[in-house]
Amino acid sequence: MDIRYNVERVLDRVAEAALRAGRAPQDVTVVAVTKTVDVARIMEAINAGIKHIGENRVQEFVKKHDFIPAGIKRHLIGTLQTNKVKYIVDKVDLIHSLDRISLAKELNKRAGERIIPVLIQVNISRESTKSGIFEEDLESFIEQLQLFDHIRVKGLMTIAPLLSDPEAARPYFARLKKLFDRIKERRYPHIDMEYLSMGMTNDFEVAIEEGANIVRIGRAIFGERYV
Repeated sequence: MDIRYNVERVLDRVAEAALRAGRAPQDVTVVAVTKTVDVARIMEAINAGIKHIGENRVQEFVKKHDFIPAGIKRHLIGTLQTNKVKYIVDKVDLIHSLDRISLAKELNKRAGERIIPVLIQVNISRESTKSGIFEEDLESFIEQLQLFDHIRVKGLMTIAPLLSDPEAARPYFARLKKLFDRIKERRYPHIDMEYLSMGMTNDFEVAIEEGANIVRIGRAIFGERYV
């Protein structure tokens, strides 16, 4: 497994997709998904140019945290249980999976003097196996978040259905981008529609073409997982 080659190839593909969409490649952030990946391989990716890493599980996030160099941005991209907030709230740069008021309340409570940057996870495909706010509930959810002074919503995240043809995911990404733009136009307090996190190994180029500026890449960098 040549992780350096994989990183370079992913960055090239990101740049090509951005240019096709008339956007600057540097405007798209690659988050290397490090679920089950050991620190040595994570360091290979960092040395190859990765500046953002994303963990799905709090236990792994905490275990690896002290071994990752300062300056590397850390993302929590998986479902976050309220009883795990206390372990990561002072370590995480961006939480991708805010999906319920109870979690917002706990983040706000544990923030101290910090402002916690979060993305709202939207279940745009309405799959029962996925977490996230339904499209029609998003604006009501945002209005409820005004109660929490220590949370700053920085955008939206979604996980498209896993489909054999990446093109089949395009309508889901297009719908989330439309939702993103609508929320941005509303100019809610405590809301900065800065990041649109969508697209993974099998569909990230389509996601970029539809407006993603964060993509979450695991297998294309680190290979298949067997755990």
